[in-house]
Amino acid sequence: MSVDAAIKGHIIISNDIEDEIEKLTAKLQGSRVVKFHEETFKIEHAKEVSAEACISDAKVKYIVIAATEFTDVAQNSLLKIFEEPPSNIEFIIISPTKSNLLPTVRSRLPILQQTTQHLLQEIPISFAKIDYNDIFAFLKEHARVSKNEAKLLVEAMFHKAVVTEQLILSQRQLENFDKAYRLLDLNARAQSVFAMLLMGFVQERR
Repeated sequence: MSVDAAIKGHIIISNDIEDEIEKLTAKLQGSRVVKFHEETFKIEHAKEVSAEACISDAKVKYIVIAATEFTDVAQNSLLKIFEEPPSNIEFIIISPTKSNLLPTVRSRLPILQQTTQHLLQEIPISFAKIDYNDIFAFLKEHARVSKNEAKLLVEAMFHKAVVTEQLILSQRQLENFDKAYRLLDLNARAQSVFAMLLMGFVQERR
């Protein structure tokens, strides 16, 4: 692994978590690797990680934390140990998207790899010409999506508007995107979040 010795861990963004764990296991063959693979990483899992990190090892021990979703409480509880890890401990976090991780976590464990990163979903809407029919069709098509899928769609919407269509978003629109991620973390209905974002573009055209 070409990991800077001064950095005690890193983050991998990958939409195939199991494959990424297998790759890491192969790369780190001969090293001590402890894996925590959960659908949702919660506070009880964070406590197990802390306990494992406190078990000293003569050689470097890699603690892999992989999950589809991470609770804020669990992440916050590990901030101190991420910042000042025990001797010979390195953390590797695997997540399908950066938006799962708190900015404070990302600041402590930089993203050194981005493998099999998810492809942004195609958004069949022109935000410069959006109308109510477009909104209705989008909400109908994405009536039942998971929290993680909803986050990816929000990310794809932002990319389509700003990068593809090169629109200059208003302060209100930017705040709506920030609010969208927070609402999804609070388990708000994805359709309500999408409607808020899309209506924001219609209102700006008036």
